[in-house]
Amino acid sequence: MSDLPPTESTVPATIPTTEGDPPLTPQRCLVGSAIAGVMAYAMYLMTMNIAQSFAAHKVQSTSLVVQRISAAVRTLVVGMTTLGMGVFGLAAIGLFALAIQLLIRRGRSAAPSE
Repeated sequence: MSDLPPTESTVPATIPTTEGDPPLTPQRCLVGSAIAGVMAYAMYLMTMNIAQSFAAHKVQSTSLVVQRISAAVRTLVVGMTTLGMGVFGLAAIGLFALAIQLLIRRGRSAAPSE
């Protein structure tokens, strides 16, 4: 019986944190979501600028090895900035969803039970 998932009556209204940490609140989640969203947008702008710069400045070499290495490095740079954009974007979405979940839990725990 101990392997059963917790029911709604046993789910705590707040998420436990370690000692010394401030409590997890929807406001903190929304602030973190906004910060992560701004960072994701900044990474998006940086990715677009880098891609446009690479497109405008072609490699001035006839060597096939230089062209291939250049293409690999350019792909790596654009890929890394895109990865950063995705990570920060998903973090923003996750923190926003956590804020909504905390608000719903707070509303359920504040409602009088009959």
